Amino acid sequence: MGTRAVIAMMEHETNTFSPVPTPLSRFGSPEVATGRAVYDQFKSTGTGLGAFLDIATEAGMDIVTPVAGNAAPSGPVHTDAYEFMCNAICEAVQLGCDVCMLDLHGAMVTETTSDGEGTLLARIRSIAPDLPIAISLDLHANLTDDIIDNCDVLVGYKTYPHIDMYEAGEHAGRIMVRMLNGEVRPVMRWGNRPILAQTLRMGHDDAPMGPLIEQARALEQDGLLAASVFGGFPLADIWTAGLSVVTVADADAQRAEQAAEQLLDAAWDSRADFVFDSAPLEDTVAQAKSLTDGPIILLDHADNSASGGTQDTMAVLEEVIAQGLEDVAMFGVCDPQAVDQMIDAGVGAEITVTLGGKVDMPTIDRVGEPLILTGRVRAVTDGDFEVTVPMGRGTIKSMGKTAVFETGGVQIVVISRHTEPHDLGCFRSVGIEPTRKRYLILKSRIHYRAGFRAIAAHELPCNGVGVTSSDNSLFEFKKVRRPIYPLELDTPARPNYPHAPGAPEGGG
Repeated sequence: MGTRAVIAMMEHETNTFSPVPTPLSRFGSPEVATGRAVYDQFKSTGTGLGAFLDIATEAGMDIVTPVAGNAAPSGPVHTDAYEFMCNAICEAVQLGCDVCMLDLHGAMVTETTSDGEGTLLARIRSIAPDLPIAISLDLHANLTDDIIDNCDVLVGYKTYPHIDMYEAGEHAGRIMVRMLNGEVRPVMRWGNRPILAQTLRMGHDDAPMGPLIEQARALEQDGLLAASVFGGFPLADIWTAGLSVVTVADADAQRAEQAAEQLLDAAWDSRADFVFDSAPLEDTVAQAKSLTDGPIILLDHADNSASGGTQDTMAVLEEVIAQGLEDVAMFGVCDPQAVDQMIDAGVGAEITVTLGGKVDMPTIDRVGEPLILTGRVRAVTDGDFEVTVPMGRGTIKSMGKTAVFETGGVQIVVISRHTEPHDLGCFRSVGIEPTRKRYLILKSRIHYRAGFRAIAAHELPCNGVGVTSSDNSLFEFKKVRRPIYPLELDTPARPNYPHAPGAPEGGG
């Protein structure tokens, strides 16, 4: 029998301020993939899981695929959902294996643990203490001691939008194969700095994240096995939220330590650049109206479903309508009730809908504020399309039942499942050609760049409403370690933190 490899995916970025629930059904459409379906759905796709499957196949391993769950960001993961995925992976390991490769996120919070990934890895280690484990993580991971202490190889994405998910998995997988062959002895070191960085300041094409990633690449070119910079996920109110670094060296702990400190010092020196300031919404929309060439992208970043937003706040759309912008397409409003009304009415029907505003947001003291609009149903689809950009290439994106509603000069894609627009297929699959629109309202932060930056004449962030706002003053942080920059501007680089109270978290 050949090398037996357990390969799985368990991904969720948890916004602890989000009112959107996270049951098991959110981790797959129509259901969570298990067994052979994991291999069939994900092999060679633009994911870390796809890379692990390709590498294991290439190496002639016997592959076991217990589960692949990937949920759009939302509130804490329901206990039964977490246990279903953890148990599937742990039971596969219990049956015996020689290596484990996991496509994880790094910012999963559940109803029972603030460290979903670390808890899983610790369980695996308790079953198989000497099992070689490689993992790929999202750039927005909030790292902990339990994550680091319970794996042998860790590689994070180096891009945002995450167009290198496959490459990160491939990188981790190839180091693991070399480890299994006795060619390298990976040694990992990690650390963090007290920076609660804004997600809108983490694009790999922008400072300060871009230069940090280039430094990490230079360290790899100089012989380090891997160097990963994690911006962290600031909307997780947990002890370890924030920026961190992991380095992997070949049997050289001192080199790994020095490289990690070099990257962390550079990040700390750039901390002021991780703060994002928004202009008033009405000013941004007025600026968009004054521009002549398009498409002009209006980013409704405070209600981004890929950071846990409800995807149904209407402030940006309301302002666009109020200022009379024409030739607008919007993606997308998640409102299953409105979709059902449009399906019942039929394509071509003129109807009045109460759109959006169905979900209250108590953590920011907001209630849902829908818009009452009259217009026509222009299209109805099943909401499925194949992703063509590198970020998730080859996977099927399921928006749920979908309709296009046209009111005045605005076409609105209304969906039933939270979906961030990062691929032009979100418009083209419903009959809208985005390159021909003057304005595109996108409920997105940075991921839109994967597909839309190439067609955009202008990109304007809009200060709308939602639980993914970049305004820290809206959120009551109770659990994150303090002091932390920029919540406390005089935060020192190395505060003397106690261990996280009552939690298996580290990295002070």
